[in-house]
Amino acid sequence: MKRTVTAFALVAAVSSTAACSLEGTGSSDDTVRVVVGYQSKTINTVTAGTLLRAQGYLEQRLQSLTDSTGVEYSVEWQDYDTGAPITAQMVAEKIDIGSMGDYPMLINGSRTQSNPNAETEIVSVTGYNPKGALNMVVVPPESPVRSLTDLAGQKISASVGSAGHGTLVQALDRAGVDPNTDVEVLNQQPQVGSSALESGQVAALSQFVAWPGLLVFQDKAQLLYDGAELNVPTLHGVVVRESYAADHPEVLDAFLRAQLDATRFIQTEPLEASRIVAEDSGLPQEVVYLYNGPGGTSFDTTLKPHLVDALKRDVPYLKSIGEFEELSIDGFVDDGPLRTAFEAEGLDYDATLAQTGNPAEVTGADPVCGSDATDPALAGEIWFDGADTTQVAADPTCLLRAVKHARAAGETIRAAYVPDAELGTRWFADKALWVRDGETYFPFITHAAVDRYLATNPTATVVDYDTAVNEVRP
Repeated sequence: MKRTVTAFALVAAVSSTAACSLEGTGSSDDTVRVVVGYQSKTINTVTAGTLLRAQGYLEQRLQSLTDSTGVEYSVEWQDYDTGAPITAQMVAEKIDIGSMGDYPMLINGSRTQSNPNAETEIVSVTGYNPKGALNMVVVPPESPVRSLTDLAGQKISASVGSAGHGTLVQALDRAGVDPNTDVEVLNQQPQVGSSALESGQVAALSQFVAWPGLLVFQDKAQLLYDGAELNVPTLHGVVVRESYAADHPEVLDAFLRAQLDATRFIQTEPLEASRIVAEDSGLPQEVVYLYNGPGGTSFDTTLKPHLVDALKRDVPYLKSIGEFEELSIDGFVDDGPLRTAFEAEGLDYDATLAQTGNPAEVTGADPVCGSDATDPALAGEIWFDGADTTQVAADPTCLLRAVKHARAAGETIRAAYVPDAELGTRWFADKALWVRDGETYFPFITHAAVDRYLATNPTATVVDYDTAVNEVRP
């Protein structure tokens, strides 16, 4: 990976811009302008988008530059539903920094590389999932579809070239369904596809966060397929036009340091961060917290080798959908600016790079079972109405007991979250599919996962959520 921007270069750039009038790309009337493209509802990118904007971290960092150099900076935020229009604007040299998912980032690099002024590079990660979870396929609530093979011959809505579409293409391929000939994929924006699913115009919808969780939360869909079954990392990140970064490395440095501010905040104050994101995006806070809470998305800015390798493995699938020019991934990924930002903040980049676990897991004391939550693969949370903190459950059975206690006490539960027993994906407890095996309860998020468990545990019994709560031992 390239390492191009040094601390010396940043100092030199700031000194230069302080000494003369700024002209050309990104500047006018002695004010340096940066245009940031983001997706307010794609909440794996909030540390470089919605949360970053709402907290004003970038503006604060740029104001510090102004205070020290006298150079004025202005930020323009542009909100889009998917990464495709951000890429179009970067090709037109109208957006300087953008955040999007893995497939869109690769398409971005492919389409901008022919123009030196538009050419981009990946400079940080916003969030990732090591197994590819959270990009999902959903079907209508009463759909008889139980597996991807049942979708053969059907219409599926997806935003072509998005992270959700990438998951669909790979998942269908693995299931033995040709994504080009065995199904009809309708290229639709997420909200259009959601309406198509609700009206019965399509049999399924494949989308990125937070659309699957939102539709299931609203009882407008049920989950058919979790991207974690692919066991291939999925990530969202930040791309910058290289020419802009060369002209204004101090702005990119300020952006990356501001992203670190937002990342620290979401890791240490996840519930408050979810409130801020919900207010700014219009998404229900319960849905935001599903993804942005502990045990959800791994918010880690570093460009980990296994994530870069995952990008390389995505290339064949991108080629299969066409309009993808050959792209050198190693040349497209540049961790130099982020390393500089880490150093400026007194942080150890290599130590963070080596960490592979989720930086924010569910931990703490379980007041109902009287034990500590020590296993991230089991621990869950209950969010009581009116509470500004959540209650920890050491495992799914303990969570059911806590819900039972709360109902008996007349308390209102705003949301409860559990990890899927097979793949570990964080999900709504009341939307999960529950299996009782002896006195232990296991939550699964797809019918296929339940079937796999029952195949090896034939004495287990499927129960609905309310039945599990009612019958669990207090």
